[in-house]
Amino acid sequence: MDESELDARHAEKMRRKKEVRDKILAAKTIEKGLLIVHTGKGKGKSTAAFGMVMRAVGHGLPVGVVQFIKGRMETGEKVVLDRFADLVTVRRMGEGFTWETQDRQRDIAAACAAWDIAREMITSGRYRMVLLDELNIVLRYDYLPLAEVVTFLREARPADVHVIVTGRNAKDELIEIADLVTEMTQVKHPFRSGVKPQPGVEF
Repeated sequence: MDESELDARHAEKMRRKKEVRDKILAAKTIEKGLLIVHTGKGKGKSTAAFGMVMRAVGHGLPVGVVQFIKGRMETGEKVVLDRFADLVTVRRMGEGFTWETQDRQRDIAAACAAWDIAREMITSGRYRMVLLDELNIVLRYDYLPLAEVVTFLREARPADVHVIVTGRNAKDELIEIADLVTEMTQVKHPFRSGVKPQPGVEF
């Protein structure tokens, strides 16, 4: 088979594929706010979520971000998003990783304060997307009542608001009510080879 025959065969195959794809897309008519969960042991959960935030900003959608664990450390995403203060509100409510604070009551207080802000953002009518960065971590350590969080996200979230939840070890109850769940799987990570976290990659 020569190149022209291969090209013709490929064009026909793609034409048929497009017909099938167009038919599938035409049947998808629901538009709604999604509950999105990024979990798993692999890197990329917050990274992917911030990519969605950037995409929303590109469409002119107002976004709220609540960071449950990350503290005052300067991150690349915060620097970028500060340039879009008319569309994005970022609240860094954490005091660093739990092994840094070493104070359970302080971590619980920080988680509760962050959750209050998260609920206000979600129900305020001001935001079309709200990122709850590393909420899964505070749920894992029982810093917030899981049943309360799940009930709120299932019943009180406005129909047109997207909510993204990140962090390892997402609870089964949260996964159950989510519309979209992605699990990041670690295959390789430079940290295991002695490479320290680097700007632009880790933060």
